[in-house]
Amino acid sequence: MSETDLPEPEIDTTQLDADDRLKPEFVRAVLDAVDTGDAEAARALVEPLHPADIADLFELTPRDSRAALATAITDLLDGDVFAEMNDYVREDLIDALSATQVADIASELDTDDAVAIIEDMEPADQREVLRALDPDDRAAIEEALSYPEESAGRLMQRELIAVPEHWSVGDVLDYLRGHDELTTDFWEIFVVDPAHKPVGTVALSWVLRTPRSIAIADVMKREQTLIPVDMDQEEVALRFQKYALISAAVVDPGGRLVGMITVDDVVHIISEEAGEDILRLSGAGDGDINEPIALTVRTRVLWLVINLGTAMLAAAVVGLFETEIAKFALLAALMGIVSGMGGNAGTQTLAVVVRAIATNQLTSSNTVWMIVREFRIALANGMVLGVLIGLGTILFYHNVPLGIVFGLAILINNLVAGLSGVLIPVTLDRLDVDPAVSSAVFVTMMTDCLGFFTFLGLAALAGLGS
Repeated sequence: MSETDLPEPEIDTTQLDADDRLKPEFVRAVLDAVDTGDAEAARALVEPLHPADIADLFELTPRDSRAALATAITDLLDGDVFAEMNDYVREDLIDALSATQVADIASELDTDDAVAIIEDMEPADQREVLRALDPDDRAAIEEALSYPEESAGRLMQRELIAVPEHWSVGDVLDYLRGHDELTTDFWEIFVVDPAHKPVGTVALSWVLRTPRSIAIADVMKREQTLIPVDMDQEEVALRFQKYALISAAVVDPGGRLVGMITVDDVVHIISEEAGEDILRLSGAGDGDINEPIALTVRTRVLWLVINLGTAMLAAAVVGLFETEIAKFALLAALMGIVSGMGGNAGTQTLAVVVRAIATNQLTSSNTVWMIVREFRIALANGMVLGVLIGLGTILFYHNVPLGIVFGLAILINNLVAGLSGVLIPVTLDRLDVDPAVSSAVFVTMMTDCLGFFTFLGLAALAGLGS
């Protein structure tokens, strides 16, 4: 039996619970060993862990204890661990390392992972790390850093297999076996023309199952999805999702092959973008529990101040009807229900529309249809709620005019909520403003102000305050 045929060593999973999360008692045992200065014991506990689990261990460790943990298990902190680590936790550890140490870690990684480590460093530290890298690695990372943030150029790997279209399958196999410096992790081989433009792809399994004499051009798949180097990473993820891609070629403006993106990178992006949109709707920033408190406060308080402004505007609308409210105090008790129901309806519509925009389900070709659809839904919901609330008010307060006004206000504000929930994010998207960031504030303002104005205005017209 050859060395490569030996079975993989079994990994001790007693550190993990049923959900593959590190057990609290295991984390405490590691930190206790670190606190007592027993680095050997800490290392023995951590060594069997997968790199992703070691990264989780650092995220579960209090911030002021991470440096000591890193010192205790320095030889286990390889590039794979840093690649799996939370951005904020990684930044803390990177700050504590020398430029040479960071360069050593970056040199172990694929280009995309190395860029993720270096891109957020201070410019001076970044230059120092780049100087410590090998020339080839430095050139690849500097090229990646020249592309916009969150673009395919930042996301792609330079390590790929590309062969000319005039080769045979045998030529490809000899090339793969005769060059030790080639990447070992790939699923597809890219076929390029003399100008290094991709003309097709060949699955690795096809190469292994095809006779050596067959031309690679005869077994390659010419249909392929090419990713422009400046494409936003969210658009990249949508293409992978739509066409069920495993990997895809990245091309420069001239159509030349410059890298590839693999599905493991895209899975991370899909998760990141989905969570980002939800958090932006609430104004909660990144929502990362490892984010510095000062940064979290700064992000959240900005949107709370903006919401305060919209609340003051709604209060000004209420102030227009202070006479009616003073004469009929029940209006003050009920008007919050109108705005609250409208806000809930607007949030429902907004969540659907923002998701549709993010996944390219909502485009200019079906915007009118979407507006009509949401109007019909809002009308149906408003009628059901209006009738229920109107009848309930009549039965409970024995006041028919109040019940009619209350029901009509609910109906009208549901229509406002439905229309604003679709029109506001669509308009912001057309203006190249992220609808996930700003829409919620405007929708809330519309449902509050128009909800109060409609209810109190109808009450004034019906003479409820007289």
